[in-house]
Amino acid sequence: MKTRLNPRMHRSEPLRRCRLEECRAACCLHGAWVDQVEVRDILAEADLIAMYLPSDQANPQDWFDGRQEPDTFTLSGWVEHTTVIPAPEHYGETACIFLRQDDHKCALQVAATKVGWHKWRFKPFYCILHPLDLDEEGRITLDETELLAVEPGSCLRPAAELIPLRETFAEELEYLCKYWRHEECE
Repeated sequence: MKTRLNPRMHRSEPLRRCRLEECRAACCLHGAWVDQVEVRDILAEADLIAMYLPSDQANPQDWFDGRQEPDTFTLSGWVEHTTVIPAPEHYGETACIFLRQDDHKCALQVAATKVGWHKWRFKPFYCILHPLDLDEEGRITLDETELLAVEPGSCLRPAAELIPLRETFAEELEYLCKYWRHEECE
């Protein structure tokens, strides 16, 4: 079985996850790359998702900006970018079209939970992965940088104690490892 975790993920570090009330979804600043399989899934449920967006963001034709790139780490091998809109109140003054400015939640996640599905049913792979990343071998890792704990837009904050990274990201790791055709992460 292929190892899906970079060795760094077995370390303990003085990092904790941010809280939505602290960061207000700063990570949604630049939008996201979305696998073509996920794009089709999102568009197939457009009526449901649109219910949780402001009316000026509810048109599915506006949700993706048309940029596409090959991506060997996704199911289809291709990704498309979400539209980024002006958002003067948001960190960096822009945001992914799916970010709800009133509560800083992702409309994709809100839609899924409102109908009783898993909260990440529509959430793009790279959104679930963040702030984790993939190394050159496609293994899940966390970038080696001090900025992760001090950057105001980071999804991590300093912690007083060492916390195993696998514990900090347990929910994401369990979900993402299943994304790769039900392979386990080692």
